[in-house]
Amino acid sequence: MDFGIWFLIGAALVFFMNAGFAMVESGFTRAKNAANIIMKNLIDFSLGTLAFVLLGFSIMCAEDYLFGVIGVPNLGIFTDFANFDYSGFVFNLVFCATAATIVAGAMAERTKFSAYCIYSVVISAVIFPVQAGWVWNESGWLAQMGYIDFAGSSAIHMVGGISAFVGAVMLGPRLGKYTIDKKTGKKKSRAIPGHSLTLGALGCFILWFGWYGFNGAAAENLSQLGSIFLTTTLAPAAAAVATMTYTWAKNGKPDVSMTLNGALAGLVAITAGCSSVDALGALIIGAVAGVLVAAAVEFIDIKLHVDDPVGAVAVHGVNGVWGTLAIGLFAKPISVGEDIISEAAGLFYGGGLGLLGVQSLGTAAIAAWTVVTISVTFFVIKKAHGLRASMEDEILGLDSTEHGLASSYADFLPAVNTDLQILGEGAKEKAPSIPVAPEAAIPVTDVSTGTKLTKVTIVTKQNRFDALKAAFDQIGITGITVTNVLGYGVQRGTQMYRGVPLESQLLPKIQVDIVICKIPVDVLVETVKKVLYTGNIGDGKIFIYDVENVIKVRTGAEGPDAL
Repeated sequence: MDFGIWFLIGAALVFFMNAGFAMVESGFTRAKNAANIIMKNLIDFSLGTLAFVLLGFSIMCAEDYLFGVIGVPNLGIFTDFANFDYSGFVFNLVFCATAATIVAGAMAERTKFSAYCIYSVVISAVIFPVQAGWVWNESGWLAQMGYIDFAGSSAIHMVGGISAFVGAVMLGPRLGKYTIDKKTGKKKSRAIPGHSLTLGALGCFILWFGWYGFNGAAAENLSQLGSIFLTTTLAPAAAAVATMTYTWAKNGKPDVSMTLNGALAGLVAITAGCSSVDALGALIIGAVAGVLVAAAVEFIDIKLHVDDPVGAVAVHGVNGVWGTLAIGLFAKPISVGEDIISEAAGLFYGGGLGLLGVQSLGTAAIAAWTVVTISVTFFVIKKAHGLRASMEDEILGLDSTEHGLASSYADFLPAVNTDLQILGEGAKEKAPSIPVAPEAAIPVTDVSTGTKLTKVTIVTKQNRFDALKAAFDQIGITGITVTNVLGYGVQRGTQMYRGVPLESQLLPKIQVDIVICKIPVDVLVETVKKVLYTGNIGDGKIFIYDVENVIKVRTGAEGPDAL
């Protein structure tokens, strides 16, 4: 197998992960900010590419590496293109872009787009390349000590997660995210659900797919590549099951969005040791990650009151640390014939505390570098430019105020507005323009028979409509009006979102309106009750009104004749 080709295919898979991040982040946030999220994921890669080519790559990968800490900047890509390491540049670039895009999720829905552009450049040009050189440049001081982070649990994900946490703290929560509990006087979290779990799930699967390139691209032989694919499959699977079980046991229902986060947490955790652990180690690392992410999301939100809409800090920060330290426990020497997969040995495989100590030191050093540099970056941006969008912008949505879009979902705007914009002046030319008095167009005569008219309104669950319609046909109902509505009753909903109860949750219902004159009201009511009754909360309600008159517009008929 030509591993030079696979190296570039792996880099392409990592690039495709940008689509996954865009889907997860937009799906877990509100629709009014979807375009802003998409734009950020596009631009942080684009700006990051320019920053990395001008400065970041040479700082990280230069052969002239000072004191094991930083490379000497050069413009070899421009001055000696024929001898430039094209593959190495592209490979490291796509990883660099991943670190920058992680931050977008935690700071979503309230960050100025211009401020995002600035700190994305700083992360790609300086913050990521410096510490990544420590880990992956052969002259880097951590690499010299034997520090292991095969694909970036610490160098990429922990850096992104810590940056996200610092940014979310300095930015503050979204409007209305935290309120004061009137009973206890303490601050409490309010759930703000994302607008599309479907997009979130699509993003999760895209990321999982791309992760085979993320972890496997640097494999040196086929046996190692197969082993990496295996551990990269087992860990997220174990993590997803662990998160599902944890949320099911804690909240009474398996949490969908949290389980998606669980799978990603397992991927993050196995990234550092994907080539250093066996199947058992991968399963344990993944299972722990699945519990960690759920507990961390709730702790960060409910206890620390740091608003992270997508769980980026828990997924990438917390599990980036766990995955890196786990190598010191579960690393196992593995070889297949002449192919060496792993030479390191962790605590549980006779390696003692040495490797765990190195992993701990490296993790602490990278974390300290990230905290200091990203804090300075955000502080300067906040003072000199402004970090947070205005209250008005946040309420209206960043799609509208930052990008001039009424909605990211144009087809869901009111149809009348869309039609008028599309038809324009042509509609006026085709439409009849002869004025006609209503009395001439619709002769109105009093043909009422004096029969009583009654309107019956039924509000119930959507899944009961077919049975209700069939019953109406049997008793002779000839016309109904059906509307999809949202609302709540005394119970105000009982749903949980990411460990936080949803307050006054609007539940989907249908409203059926019927006007009758010949069919007795009590017959209709009894029919509806028989169809809808289960004895459970949410069976529905029936409202009965007197109707003074009904007028049929086309013919002018009134009363029963209009029906």
